[in-house]
Amino acid sequence: MDLSRWKMDLFGDGNPFGDPSWYQGQYSPFYNESHIEWRKWIREKMEEHIIPNCHEWDEKKEIPKEVYKIIGEMGLNTLACGHPYPTNYGKIPDILKGVEIDVFHEFILTDELSRCGSGGVCWGVSGGLTIGLPPVLRFGSKELKDRIIPPCLSGEKMICLAITEPTAGSDVAQIRCSAKKSECGKYYIVNGEKKWITNGIWADYFTTAVRTGQKGAKGISFLVIPRVAGVKTRRMDCSGVWCSGTTYITFDDVKVPVENLIGKENKAFKYIMSNFNHERLAICVMTNRFARTCMEEALRFANKRKTFGKTLVQHPVIRWKIAEMARMTEATHAWIEMLCYNMQKMQKLEADLKLGGLTALCKVQCTKTFEYCAREAAQVLGGLSYTRGGQGEKIERLNREVRAMAVPGGSEEIMLDLGIRQQKKIAEMAQKMLADQPQQARM
Repeated sequence: MDLSRWKMDLFGDGNPFGDPSWYQGQYSPFYNESHIEWRKWIREKMEEHIIPNCHEWDEKKEIPKEVYKIIGEMGLNTLACGHPYPTNYGKIPDILKGVEIDVFHEFILTDELSRCGSGGVCWGVSGGLTIGLPPVLRFGSKELKDRIIPPCLSGEKMICLAITEPTAGSDVAQIRCSAKKSECGKYYIVNGEKKWITNGIWADYFTTAVRTGQKGAKGISFLVIPRVAGVKTRRMDCSGVWCSGTTYITFDDVKVPVENLIGKENKAFKYIMSNFNHERLAICVMTNRFARTCMEEALRFANKRKTFGKTLVQHPVIRWKIAEMARMTEATHAWIEMLCYNMQKMQKLEADLKLGGLTALCKVQCTKTFEYCAREAAQVLGGLSYTRGGQGEKIERLNREVRAMAVPGGSEEIMLDLGIRQQKKIAEMAQKMLADQPQQARM
């Protein structure tokens, strides 16, 4: 057998299914040489600056301020904002200079960061920026962009997205936080509350959904609210994602310059909806790597732990567990790659229309796969998975963080319903367009 013709360029630890298939000698149409070099570079940076510190940062419930500046200096924040990337406002990594940056470069960045096995760290270092800055980028005035974007991308300032309220989560149209024009017309006066806001405890800016008009979706606006008098934040104690700074925010007669309005007044509902595809795709990438990490940690342990005179992996029931985890993770990864490819190829409006339902369903697929893998990995590691720190550190932490992925960004129930409704709408539109075409044009 001539093995010289086989593609054997492996990357990573070499554990079966411990990395995506194109890391392990499989062919893929999605990646080129720039992706291969970027993968190596970003893994080295993550293993140098992030992964060794996860447990310490999580236990302290805070990431050191200098880490944000390091990430900004490396140019990673620019790639976290979604395609097209704001290269005119922020640095890009030296290794990507001269490269046509695409969605797969961002995919690799999020995937490699998520190898840390900590939702708190992933959300802590980029969660607020990933969802809080794009509305400014896409819909803000030039003056607002010039003022807000550069310091956020550099890591000097932090921004977060403030939409969810105590009485309004997935039903965004029901938000109550109000913004009323001052008598002089120069300010909005903001009053209300926001809850479960990632990075809010440290944020300098709050991209905030406020009610400026009538009830429902047609009365919502977006404001960039700076941390000024009347803005109060307090940490929320949650089951997991400790160092991401989950926050309860109170706005009490906060004066916000009218120049901080994003886009047009009462038009923010569509801005919010257009932001969700990228947010949910990022959650998909992150969550599926968490599932893969659970599988990999279980396999490593199964290769060294002995019971009844055999290593765990020699027991068929353990191999079955690992195979099930691998099967689900690989299938989900392929779905994410398809979404990334289409997001790269489509115009923004087309992607929002065609990919919204699919991304919603993929998010459910990812979180259910993650929940399954977290449970099965815990069964393989036994008592070690119930102990903070040590060999079972990642599995213990990820088990606590399953709900943090399954609920934010749209709960599984909402996503399932949205997915079917959206795809049904697309199918009806396609059928109508076909019916409206002349018979000759269809032949």
